[in-house]
Amino acid sequence: MAMPVPRSDRWTAADLDQLPENGLRCEVLNGQLVVNAAPKPRHQWLIKWLERALDDSLPPGLFTIVGVGVLIGEDEPIPDLVVGKGDIPMDGRGIPVDQVLLAVEVVSGSTTLQDRMVKPVLYAAAGIPNYWRFEMNSFKGRLPGEELPVLFAHVLGSDNTYQQTHRVPAGEKVTLRSPFEVTIDPAALLP
Repeated sequence: MAMPVPRSDRWTAADLDQLPENGLRCEVLNGQLVVNAAPKPRHQWLIKWLERALDDSLPPGLFTIVGVGVLIGEDEPIPDLVVGKGDIPMDGRGIPVDQVLLAVEVVSGSTTLQDRMVKPVLYAAAGIPNYWRFEMNSFKGRLPGEELPVLFAHVLGSDNTYQQTHRVPAGEKVTLRSPFEVTIDPAALLP
């Protein structure tokens, strides 16, 4: 079977509808089609327990959802987890960016560049107020004795770039207050 091609010189979120269902995770970042293998169980386990922790503290009118695209112009990145406001468009392509309060990424071997460099810039430019990144594997800049996973929490600054507010290694509890108050210890998110 031939690989579909975009309808123009850039891929768009609408072009994703013509791709075959094959278990791969396809997203559009800056007009480029990005294809990743399905996440490993460890990755999904962290997301599962993070979603439960967030749901336990979630104020009325907010929702969490895992693995659904965010509609940013013609792009459609897929955060590992989203906290949003309002009603979930159940039959829509994805979540409109103006509903997204928090995008969460868990860095995997195949998503390192996108999760650390590309997606935060795209999310910030689109006005998503909060961005969290979890590092599960050893990484450059890891502090001596710092246990994994490590949570990096960011809020959107007045210059439309993310400002790091917290760096939380496994074994330390932190109470984050944006987009709502929740207490997390990254160690509790993995077996």
